[in-house]
Amino acid sequence: MNPIKISICIATRNRGAFIGATLESIIEQATDEVEIVVLDGASTDNTEEVVHGYQQRFPRLRYFRQQAAMGVDRDFATVVDLADGEYCWLFCDDDLFKPGAIQIVLDAIRDGYALIIVNSEVRNANLSTLLQPRRWLPTMDRIYESNESDLLFADVGDCLTFIGGVIIKKKLWVTREKERYFGSLFVHVGVIFQQPLPEDALMIANPLISIRYGNASWLAKTFEIWMFKWPSLVWSFANFPESVRCRVCDKEPWRNPKRLLYYRATGAYTKREYRELLKERLESPWAQFVSGAIAHLPGRIANLIVSIYYMVVQSPSEHGVSLSDLKNGPFCFWKLPTKHRTAFQQQPVMSTGSQRPSSASNRTNL
Repeated sequence: MNPIKISICIATRNRGAFIGATLESIIEQATDEVEIVVLDGASTDNTEEVVHGYQQRFPRLRYFRQQAAMGVDRDFATVVDLADGEYCWLFCDDDLFKPGAIQIVLDAIRDGYALIIVNSEVRNANLSTLLQPRRWLPTMDRIYESNESDLLFADVGDCLTFIGGVIIKKKLWVTREKERYFGSLFVHVGVIFQQPLPEDALMIANPLISIRYGNASWLAKTFEIWMFKWPSLVWSFANFPESVRCRVCDKEPWRNPKRLLYYRATGAYTKREYRELLKERLESPWAQFVSGAIAHLPGRIANLIVSIYYMVVQSPSEHGVSLSDLKNGPFCFWKLPTKHRTAFQQQPVMSTGSQRPSSASNRTNL
């Protein structure tokens, strides 16, 4: 047996319907330098049974079950600790590897990078429709030297909202602080950017992953994540200039009425979010009025306005993810009204599992 070069680390919970396809896409191209490590955050469905079935085919698939859900950040920290590989590929439990992905990364790690980030394509929840051909627009691979931390963060920070594209040296991961980032939903970003990398990083421009968009386990908290949690983490990195952090995300995106209108159109921003998350943060009566008015705007009208904008003013081919959110939300203007308050709340929020707060819709260009 060759030493394990890559451990594909998956934190999961209640993904029995999807994790089999994920494992299939890995096993069919894995070499004897690859292992799979699955950490189950106390699933109540058939996840354990599905994984055990694949263990019969792939002996380097190791499964660990926790007694209770501990949260996605803790789970990914734990699954990396359990890994034996020189590198750990942090992967989601419902996405797929594209053919040849593992060999491309195996070839790349022989150059000793501290970090490799791979591009991905975005598809709808059943993978039948391509929404975004590449999340990272450049078409050429890029090497970032260890002294180019600012450029690395500015260029790829937004891409790293998707954890599945991260391959990191295990010895680097284990030496860095993690507990500070538990609860952020982006522990990997904290590990990578808390201080400069000791070696170069590589960004692979060719998409190696198919993201199953619209299937994430955190959808009920979409507004809170993108308006507060993600900006709070990005702006906590005081070692980067403000100009660099601005390129990753706005410091307080919730102050932007256009952002609020977009989230109202998709069903993620309602009177409850305004009352519980925004009202006390807004200093001026005018800001309170505007934000409150958007929260009270009929959702189907908001959806019509924003949909027309994306279909007419913006290029639909560049905003397939945003249009998908608008179409599949509860306020889609050409569909019958839903009885549910929001489409995002039709799914329970899992403590662990697919970590994919990622898409272009999170930083809408409206």
